[in-house]
Formats: sequence, C-alpha cells, structure tokens
Amino acid sequence: MTISVLPQDKQPLLQVENLKKFFKSGDSVVKAVNDLTFDIFPGETLGFVGESGCGKSTAGRTILRLYDATEGKVLFNGRDIQKLSPRELKETRKEMQMIFQDPYASLNPRMTVGDIIGEPIDIHGLAKGQKRKQRIQELLQLVGLNPEHMNRFPHEFSGGQRQRIGIARALAVEPKFIICDEPISALDVSIQAQVVNLLKELQQKMGLTYLFIAHDLSMVKHISDRVAVMYLGKMVELAGSEELYADPLHPYTEALLSAIPIPDPEIERKRERIMLEGDVPSPMNPPSGCPFRTRCPKVMDICSKVEPEWKEVKPKHFTACHLYE
Repeated sequence: MTISVLPQDKQPLLQVENLKKFFKSGDSVVKAVNDLTFDIFPGETLGFVGESGCGKSTAGRTILRLYDATEGKVLFNGRDIQKLSPRELKETRKEMQMIFQDPYASLNPRMTVGDIIGEPIDIHGLAKGQKRKQRIQELLQLVGLNPEHMNRFPHEFSGGQRQRIGIARALAVEPKFIICDEPISALDVSIQAQVVNLLKELQQKMGLTYLFIAHDLSMVKHISDRVAVMYLGKMVELAGSEELYADPLHPYTEALLSAIPIPDPEIERKRERIMLEGDVPSPMNPPSGCPFRTRCPKVMDICSKVEPEWKEVKPKHFTACHLYE
C-alpha cells in the first residue's frame, strides 16, 4: 500500500498492516493505535510525528511486540511477529531493538554500565569472559564514551551520555532495525543534535534501519527519509521528508509545520501561524468521521459523517482527507 522514496527493487524490512492496539479502561476502550499500514525499507529512517498521546510510542512498542496487537499484522523480514513462539521471538529480538525515551528511567541504577550493555549479550549468549569485556568496550567507544568507564554507574553520567549508553545497549546484539522512541526529548537542546548525528553515523556505518519517533519536527526532517504524521491513533499523512515539509497536504500537518520557528526574522514575521482550536479528543471516544474534524480549520459537512480514505494523492505522497476526493 505504501511506497518508499527508496529504490523499488528492495523488499520492505518491516511491513505493518492494519495494526490496532486497544486498551481496556473500566468499561471503556482506549483506541491508542487504530489501523496503521506502512512499510519500512532496509537502510531508511521513517520519522513518526504527532502531538503527545497520539499513539506514536504505543505503535512502536506494539511493532516490537512489547505489547500484543489487538488486530493486524507486523511482518519483519516476511515473518509475522504476532505468530512467533517465545523462542522464535527471542531470536527475532536480536534483530529488532529499542532506544527508550528517558535515559534516566531506562537504565538500572544498581547496575554498572558494563553490565547494562552486557545484559543483552548474556541473554543471547553472544560472548563470555574477556570477549564479552572487549565487546562492551568496543560498544562504548562506538558511541563516543570512554571504554574505561564500564565499571561506573549511570548516575555518574550526564543525560546525553546516558542516552549513548542506551544506544550502545541496543547495538550490543547487532540489530538490523531500531525503534528510537523520542530518544532526544529528555535531553538539553545542545545535546540533541549530537545524539541525532551519532544515530546517523551509526546508520551509515552499520546499515541500520530506524523508526524515529519524535514531536520535534525540525529534528525529524534532519534524520528521516520519509515522515508519517499521526493524529489520535491514525496516520493522516505520509511522504518523503523534503516533499512533506515543502508541500503538506493534510490540515493537521500544515498546523504542525507552521509551529516550527524559521531562523530568518523577516520570513518569520510575515508567516501565518495556524492555531488549532480546542484539545485533542479522547481516544476513548474519538469523533465520528474524520478524527481531526473537531479542530480542523477546513472542516466540511462530510467530515463528520464519513471517515476519509487513505490514498496516494501525489506520487509517493499519501493522506487521509476529504479535501482530495
């Protein structure tokens, strides 16, 4: 269904088809991820953007089967992740890893950095003794940390250094695919670019494929080949990074992009900022028809009655909006 900006002779590494993840909350159902379909091709970075609570992180965790999907398929290298036995899933986990959002909460404060990075090596039986130590030191060096600090504890490192430790842990099992779940949102702005540049370098060096989840649109543009925009559990637009930023089709994407500051004060003064009215509706009780209609500046009668169809409006540029029907 989706088409990549990358060469078409490649098979997708990851195929997500009609993925849904619902949570029960008392008598209600929270539709956190509601019908996602997209591909990710080897060596590319797909950026996932949207406001907090739109389902980006839940989608990432469901893809890795940290949560079991309510419905839909996740195919990794052609194999359905949802149908794997525990043993097969453990094997596949070597190829799929995650870098978590909070470098303070995702590292065990009672473990040394060497043991944190060494844990996945131990779980998968990849190295022991001196070889294990060498591997940990190599990984620390790879992410720009001093290999001699492997016996220190996480509290002895800054936030940016801790996130590098998290990256080293994800790389320990030599994965093909990494989900970066808002890996820079908890860091100082000065450190964010360093971590993103490190991820880009590692991608080129090791041929990695990323799903990069964030709400900082300028940083997503910097790292992503394609960008998907999410709203209330659904994908509303998907296109090549340059194309999406130059010509957004969905009113929600337009509003998000209008919020990015432009360094030129002349352009910034003349530019019109699109202010969205109201709050994001609850995923327990999403609006009928188009999920964005309650806040959309271009809303029409049809929007409340019929859910817009997900379709290719321009070559390799998809959206779900009644404006293009």
